Amino acid sequence: MNVKNTNITWLEALSVYKEKKVLAMLFLGFSAGLPLLLVFGTLSYWLRKEGIDRTTIGYISWVALLYGFKFVWAPLVDRLKIPVLGKLLGQRRSWMMLAQIGVIVGLLAIANTHPTSQLQLLVWFALLVAFSSATQDISIDAWRIEAVPVNKQGAMAGTYQLGYRIGMLLAGAGAFFIAGSYTWNIAYAVMGCAMLIGVITTLLISEPEQHISQDTWRNEERVVRFLTRDGILPGPLRKLFAWFLGAVVCPFVDFFTRNTLVAALIILTFISVFRMSDIAMGVMSGPFYADMQYTEHQIAWASKTFGLIVTIFGALLGGVLVMRYGVMRMLIISALLVALTNLVFAWLATQEPKMIPLIMVISADNLSGGIAGTSFIAYLSGLTNRAYTATQYALFSSLMVFFPKLIGGFSGKVVDAYGYIDFFIYAALLGVPAILLSIYLWYRHNLEGNLGFVEQK
Repeated sequence: MNVKNTNITWLEALSVYKEKKVLAMLFLGFSAGLPLLLVFGTLSYWLRKEGIDRTTIGYISWVALLYGFKFVWAPLVDRLKIPVLGKLLGQRRSWMMLAQIGVIVGLLAIANTHPTSQLQLLVWFALLVAFSSATQDISIDAWRIEAVPVNKQGAMAGTYQLGYRIGMLLAGAGAFFIAGSYTWNIAYAVMGCAMLIGVITTLLISEPEQHISQDTWRNEERVVRFLTRDGILPGPLRKLFAWFLGAVVCPFVDFFTRNTLVAALIILTFISVFRMSDIAMGVMSGPFYADMQYTEHQIAWASKTFGLIVTIFGALLGGVLVMRYGVMRMLIISALLVALTNLVFAWLATQEPKMIPLIMVISADNLSGGIAGTSFIAYLSGLTNRAYTATQYALFSSLMVFFPKLIGGFSGKVVDAYGYIDFFIYAALLGVPAILLSIYLWYRHNLEGNLGFVEQK
């Protein structure tokens, strides 16, 4: 697999967005982005408007934690075949369809409940939506990785992020508009119907072919044979245990056998720290705007409207840049941009709360975030063995946010102790490990070739 694309012209790089599979990611991204706010921010607002107390709303928000544990059932999406649907649609599309049906049923059920008299029932339906949505994410990620080679993953990630943001926009501003004109029950019914876009897309796309190397199967057979060699378990249990080993244990064994122990640990460390800087900063961005005395109108215009457009542009630009310059180079550039934009926030902390500086800083931050997001998704996709696509990518994406969110939890203490200027400098310094590790991985990649990546036939 070649991830260097220096011979590709800008026109050729841009033309990737004409491909059907790349365009399909726009609609799949929409389907993935729609449910999140409907079980989180939008739902919390509706519950509060119905008089539910803040403590209860806080507890209900834990429904969204299911997204952070999707790696737990990802092996089932990788290996378990769904009766009937599996034969009709294939492994990836059948799970996608089942998950989308689950989201639709959950949203329509929420639309037919009342928060004050049926709160417990509503929470169960919200759990159904969150679980189904997280399962949809697993299957969409697996389809995306298997549908095209790595040099096109940047474009796939770009259109996915565009669709995802549009879905979130509909679930946020769109749902509020509908609820303001009618009722929240009607708003959730409309959101459920909007999920049909994902269903139609799933029916139209083709099931990707899995090009799995013989070495992968031989390695898996050796692992299973070694761990079940004593024959202590009876036949049926031994088969179940062998399936468990193949679906859960072998994805992790595969990653370490494709790399030396040192290289594997360096790659995992890099994944863990890449988003450390922007997540730590993002936790305090809202309080920062409030403490700087920016008005709600300024924040809504600069961040939620103009900033969203810039993020989408950055995501799509990132796809072109990955095609043009390759994944490894763009990782270095992305890590630098993310750290530098945190320093720009330190400058903003010295300014008066005026619109132009706010737009400038948010634009820089969202542009770098869009480019970095696309580049990093493309990188993680290249690390994933297509024999274990869903499981390995779910693991990488969970690792990507765990430590940054853990560190981000201390952001408030840093601000209280040292102030915003020093905090933003601190957040920028959190990006230094990602910069250094991206340079090291680029060097090792050039020296050894395709470090950590899976060869695609």
